[in-house]
Amino acid sequence: MFAHDARDSVLVIAAHPDDETLGCGATIARLTASGRDVHVVFAATGAAARHDAAEIASEAVAREVAALKADAGRAGAALGVASQTFLGFPDNRLDTVPLMDLAQSLKKLVADLRPGIVFTHHFGDYNWDHGRVHEATLMACRANPGEFYPRHLYSYEVLSSTERTLGAPHRLFAPNVFVDATATLDRKIAALQCYASELGVSPHPRSPEAVRQLAGVRGSSVGIHFAEAFQLLRTVHVT
Repeated sequence: MFAHDARDSVLVIAAHPDDETLGCGATIARLTASGRDVHVVFAATGAAARHDAAEIASEAVAREVAALKADAGRAGAALGVASQTFLGFPDNRLDTVPLMDLAQSLKKLVADLRPGIVFTHHFGDYNWDHGRVHEATLMACRANPGEFYPRHLYSYEVLSSTERTLGAPHRLFAPNVFVDATATLDRKIAALQCYASELGVSPHPRSPEAVRQLAGVRGSSVGIHFAEAFQLLRTVHVT
């Protein structure tokens, strides 16, 4: 799996807690089981989307944010991640943040962690925070001569966002990399269940049943039981 240098660490860039698990939880579990260090960064908390501007600074929302961070910690432990970083940008309002500010925060993390592999959101996702994170990731991971940059970039899909893209065909998720999730899908679902406030009941797309169904569809398209799907953005092989 991922025939790159086995010593490469991995960085998963997510807009909100639960995106990392929905997008690549089974792959994270495979990577950590093989001895890879997997780090996760969250651009925003994910809690403010259910509140209006007047409520965001309230004590109740602060408690909700703290609870969601605790959920993320439990999910990360279930998947074996090495670290989690919260950048603290405003939830569901990343379009109001200067793109350079978000990109520079990610670039500093990339420079500190030096990941060989980076996973990020698909640019065409319905959720605009996801698209913003995708753009910032590309800026943070630019291949500049003389600077470290991740050699391998992938985008992942997030149920309740990626499949809701409408309109221009070029914005649709077009997977071309598949990772066998048969052995680790249950770990993904267990991690997802740490996010009780973010889950829905079937047929909601963020239900355990929907996650399993998507993994089955992705797997059957490449002749295996379950898979997670990715879109390759860049791969660089150097001698």
